[in-house]
Amino acid sequence: MTKLAKHQLWFAVLVGISLLVGWRALAGTFALASTDVQYTYLFLIIPVSVALIFLEWRSLRSVVTLSVHAGSVLLAIAVLTSCLALVKSAGFSSDLRLSIRVLALALWWIGTFVLCFGPRAARSVLFPLCFLLGLVPLPQIAVNAIVAMLQQGSAWAAYVLFAIYGVPVVRDGVLLTIPGLNLQIEEACSSIRSSTMLLVTAMVLAQLLLRSPWRKALVIVLAVPLSVAKNGLRIFIIAMLGTRVDPGYLTGKLHREGGSIFFAIVLLVVFALLWFLRWGEVVSQKSVLGQATADAIEG
Repeated sequence: MTKLAKHQLWFAVLVGISLLVGWRALAGTFALASTDVQYTYLFLIIPVSVALIFLEWRSLRSVVTLSVHAGSVLLAIAVLTSCLALVKSAGFSSDLRLSIRVLALALWWIGTFVLCFGPRAARSVLFPLCFLLGLVPLPQIAVNAIVAMLQQGSAWAAYVLFAIYGVPVVRDGVLLTIPGLNLQIEEACSSIRSSTMLLVTAMVLAQLLLRSPWRKALVIVLAVPLSVAKNGLRIFIIAMLGTRVDPGYLTGKLHREGGSIFFAIVLLVVFALLWFLRWGEVVSQKSVLGQATADAIEG
């Protein structure tokens, strides 16, 4: 058995142990994702992380090494985190206990990778390893806070669009009043599902298409306001169609199922932003190479 094969075997064994111990937490997470649209994105975390590591795997083989110290520290943190969920279980809500148990599971996987393949390999796939932490389902109190933020942001975005278009509008929190219509931005209208999907998509695309850390960060940071703007545009268009074309638009198919259309629009904006930033990287790289060539000639 080769050295690499031994490392892979130990990795498989340690991951297998984690699945035997933590299968209830993992099953609970997937059950939550299948029954609550706010957590649908959780299905993407493991496949995306594995796929991104697999893309880099060939280049990692030469740097694989055993890292008992660093890996053991992370494994110990994972065990302590799991113990916290057990010892303090009476004082925690069920959703918070699930979050802690899945956090321990994700930390164990990361620690196992560091232990079996070493810090150099881990640094090369730092993003997909950290992306595994996205598997931790947010407690309901955190989800409620995010939904409230999206409600307020969507109401503000729609208010701005009405004002720009010249429609008289009054905003009171998440209530918008325009001639002939009162709009209450409910929790279901916050578009948290599409917002999380857009954020995950932006993170993965930025990692795949860009090299510069600040460009990657810019795409990820802009994903949230873009999603809010998308939701405000949806509210604005449906309200305008409902008050000026046909009241049926207020309860029709566009209102119930039109989210995919507006998601496609904002996704095109993200692609355009990625193209522009990638073009900037190419231009910058060519400039650096040109300057290096000129310096070499002068030298």
